Amino acid sequence: MLPTVARVLDLEVMRRGLPQVVAGADRLERPVRWVHVIELPDVAGMLQGGELVLTTGIALPEDREGLVRYVRDLDEVGVAGLVVEFGRRYFDSLPRALVHAAEQRGLPLIALRREVRFVAVTEAVHALVVNAQLEQLRVSESVHQVFNELVVEGAEPPEVIRQVARMAGAPVVLENLAHQVLAHDTAGRPEAELLEDWERRSRGVRPPGRTGHDPRSGWLVTTVGARGQDWGRLVLVQEPGPLPEGEPHPHAMLLERGASALALNRLVVRDRESLERQTHRTLLSGILTHALTVSEVALRAQALGVPLDGRRLVGVVLRQRRGPIPAALEAQARLRDFTELAAGAVRACRLSALVGALDDEGVGLLIALGAQQDEHTALDAFSATLRRMSAEAGREGADAPGPVVAVGSSVGSVRDARRTLLEAAQVADAALHDAPGGGRTASYYRLPDVRLRGLLHLLRDDARLQTYVERELGPLLAHDAEHNGQLVQMLRIYLEQGRNKSAAADAAHLSRPSFYDRLHKVERILGVDLDQVESCLSLHVALLALDAVRR
Repeated sequence: MLPTVARVLDLEVMRRGLPQVVAGADRLERPVRWVHVIELPDVAGMLQGGELVLTTGIALPEDREGLVRYVRDLDEVGVAGLVVEFGRRYFDSLPRALVHAAEQRGLPLIALRREVRFVAVTEAVHALVVNAQLEQLRVSESVHQVFNELVVEGAEPPEVIRQVARMAGAPVVLENLAHQVLAHDTAGRPEAELLEDWERRSRGVRPPGRTGHDPRSGWLVTTVGARGQDWGRLVLVQEPGPLPEGEPHPHAMLLERGASALALNRLVVRDRESLERQTHRTLLSGILTHALTVSEVALRAQALGVPLDGRRLVGVVLRQRRGPIPAALEAQARLRDFTELAAGAVRACRLSALVGALDDEGVGLLIALGAQQDEHTALDAFSATLRRMSAEAGREGADAPGPVVAVGSSVGSVRDARRTLLEAAQVADAALHDAPGGGRTASYYRLPDVRLRGLLHLLRDDARLQTYVERELGPLLAHDAEHNGQLVQMLRIYLEQGRNKSAAADAAHLSRPSFYDRLHKVERILGVDLDQVESCLSLHVALLALDAVRR
């Protein structure tokens, strides 16, 4: 930063002149851009602002009006201060009119009670100015190099924000236009202190221009966006206080460079999930993996505009019914679109929820219901809206069953949010194999709806269940693997058709003799009688358990 008037007065060469501040003592933090020695009464046309004017006073006006005009001209052009040396025109005091005018204008007026070499003063101050400018260039080059590398490497927003916070030494928050926190770095400060009541605090800070400093809050704010489309603000959170007059904020360039990197990142990755969805996904993952504490989840969700405390929380998992397996990039695009579709359904139903991808195939939601919201009504409306939007988007036919909507038991605190999400995931996995409709009246699945499939899915990691599957179906699975056969599928069709051989043959698209022959092979390999109800029941349970284990 440029040296201030106070810094100049502290130089050894100035201290030799025994400087005395006679006016404008509260304005000594003005930056000094240059030093100008001048002995003319009409100086305004020779200055550009920011200069420290040195004079012996020999050419100053004698009358009061002339002195007032002289001070006014200096102040209006924006000089940093006026230094008058005793010994030529004035000897032990300055004219009262000069002092009074400077005090009225807030212009620092300094008397040098001992003569000094003005050239020595200019050399010393100009060295400080040039060094400050060189340092500013070095800092600017360093900042640009750091953020250019981040952009080239495709750094994610949290990494960009972490770098801004590290270089500024202060917390940084990225928010959307609704003042909801998308990402942040506390710079070592308490997270609760930074994010508490964020939306209200942020709405009160609206400095002018795309980048501005708010002295009342101390925040430095810059707009984030590109191609004329602004989508957020980057905020550097500092203590309240004014800036030196005429000086830009020391971190303005750093914050603007960070905002540019974020805007470029959004343009480059516009085909990937939105930053808002990434933030939601991070919170959901933190709940499921215990990576975040209960208080951290509640605080970050509140800052994101999804209050969880004091609400009934319902975990929901969405899965698309199986079809042809798409390529990896296509699968990512489909999951991204599916997630945004779910978020759109949440907004359409005026619900408050975290919405994000859970894995490569499913979308998770943590819905926060208020005291006046009926759980079944809200879930039914969401399921219907999601199905309608899915059909309108061309993802499902008008008569198609739509995606699986699985719901966990509602809980009353953030501490139990993991339980409802896990239950919803288990229900979703089991429901994928269920026939659409299934006699249910609700448009979504809960644990009682998946019945035996749900129980087996809950037990899928139990070694005893896996041993049971191998004991019942192992020989048949081995035969199919060795001969590339489909006897397991034939058995499944037979049992799903209620042991009706004729209906099963039709479902398998085989002639009855061919299908009967395959059933006899199954009986020989497994050593069972498929006419016995108990044997068929045991095999059916084993097939359902096989589905759960493979899932």
